[in-house]
Amino acid sequence: MKKRSVKPIAALALAAVLLLSLLPVSSAASAAAPQSAMQSYVEAMQPGWNLGNSLDAVGADETAWGNPRVTKELIQKIAAQGYKSIRIPVTWDAHIGSAPNYAIDSAYMNRVKEVTQWALDANLYVMINVHHDSWVWLSKMENNRDQTLARYNAAWTQIASAFKNSPDKLMFESVNEPRFTDGGTTDEGKQQALLNELNNSFHNIVRSSGGGNTTRPLVISTLEASPSQERMTATYNAISKWNDKNIIATVHYYGFWPFSVNIAGYTTFNQEVQNDITTTFDNVYNTFVAKGIPVIVGEYGLLGFDKNTGVIEQGEKLKFFEFFGQYLKQKQIATMLWDNGQHFSRTQYAWSDADLFNMIKASWSGRSATASSDLIYVKKGASAQDKNVTLNLNGRTLSSLTVNGTTLQSGTDYTLSGSNLTFKASRLSQLTSSGNLGKSAVITAKFNGGADWKFNVVLYQTPKLSNASGTTSSFSIPTAFNGDQLATMEAVYASGGSAGPQNWTSFKEFETAFSPTGNAIKLQPAFFNETNNGTVKLTFHFWSGEKVTYTINKNGSNVTGTAS
Repeated sequence: MKKRSVKPIAALALAAVLLLSLLPVSSAASAAAPQSAMQSYVEAMQPGWNLGNSLDAVGADETAWGNPRVTKELIQKIAAQGYKSIRIPVTWDAHIGSAPNYAIDSAYMNRVKEVTQWALDANLYVMINVHHDSWVWLSKMENNRDQTLARYNAAWTQIASAFKNSPDKLMFESVNEPRFTDGGTTDEGKQQALLNELNNSFHNIVRSSGGGNTTRPLVISTLEASPSQERMTATYNAISKWNDKNIIATVHYYGFWPFSVNIAGYTTFNQEVQNDITTTFDNVYNTFVAKGIPVIVGEYGLLGFDKNTGVIEQGEKLKFFEFFGQYLKQKQIATMLWDNGQHFSRTQYAWSDADLFNMIKASWSGRSATASSDLIYVKKGASAQDKNVTLNLNGRTLSSLTVNGTTLQSGTDYTLSGSNLTFKASRLSQLTSSGNLGKSAVITAKFNGGADWKFNVVLYQTPKLSNASGTTSSFSIPTAFNGDQLATMEAVYASGGSAGPQNWTSFKEFETAFSPTGNAIKLQPAFFNETNNGTVKLTFHFWSGEKVTYTINKNGSNVTGTAS
């Protein structure tokens, strides 16, 4: 996978904040935010998109992390998708000269200006920043204060000068996900003081640089872009001292951590996952927006996407994005999707997951109906049974159910009572009559508004695992999935206790500890790195409800596996 902008330190910090529930619960604000010029500006930016892993790539040029050079056509295509703003992350480190001038390479500055102008020409609001510099060199500020500050000041002096005549649709973000841990400090107050020093410098440099910069919107992040209450309060206090009406606060959000990476059994978008969104953004609203400081979520997504977008099951993923988008709209907070090239193709100009984009797009204007699941499993050879699902109507009403253009008939093919939808056994038998294991049909539910919801009708048999041998660096369990889909894996020692990394839970992290492939389940080296010698019992949970057990024995670097 491509390198991402969610760095491990930031991810762990955010995970700790969310998992330990440090965010205090607060009720939703009852009144709309003060409609200042900046609040209107931010709302006009909605929705936004990130040009990730391009100009922010750490390397020789913007192709260093695998994406092609940015084209004017790409920017135009993004605008055509309905996006109103674009965040262009920029890493300057490899293009900054030596002391004392720290001159930015003119060719690189011109390239940033070119891409920025394309975005402005496409009538987009544009954010540029100092991006991965945050961990490459700014994180060393504690023990290298003078040089770090001089380099940062020189960078922003040049950036501000280069863009001072740009229209106010261009905004500056002082630094992405700032952190100051390379000096060894864990003191939040000390880290915040360092960030305040950088931001005060940034504010002074930009405001005194003339042209449009005297009133240009400036975007200020919390430490690590975390939405923890402590860090938001500190950022609010720092911003308030400037008495500047053209300031925007920013945080990032990658979901409730256990769900976002699929660990500890959090495979579904349950109430706890939903509550994390409401609690977090009630607090964001009350800390900033209600007090006259608008907010942009400069990056959002799911942390599991760092490994694979399949870490989270499709329907559960869609429910997350549906709820997130519409809730932040209510809170008058703008959002910018993190995209490193895995969502919108930089060459084909098409979405890799059209259903995901359709759900995100629908959330810009209102709610969409969803369901308790998008999977309807029919077991091969078992007696035919009706299948029940619960619709989350979210204010919508069901208009139709179709399969390949054929409309299903109420009473014959299905029944609907309130939110309880029942698919008739006779219709499901017909849809799976080919006898081929796997997805047999897609039932599309249309509503009186919002995105469609798709039910995948799947014919399956109990998955079958086979004996195997290998090493801790290369071990896979031959698996006949038989139409089923892996949800999660448990690992416990035969003698008791959870095995593998993060042993506070028996449910291991999807893709990091284990990964399903076409005909196998791979146990990753990271799993064995923290697994003791001896016997480990694995339980594989599938989305059909099936559970299959398996036993492995680890002896040094050698591993053997036995099917139950």
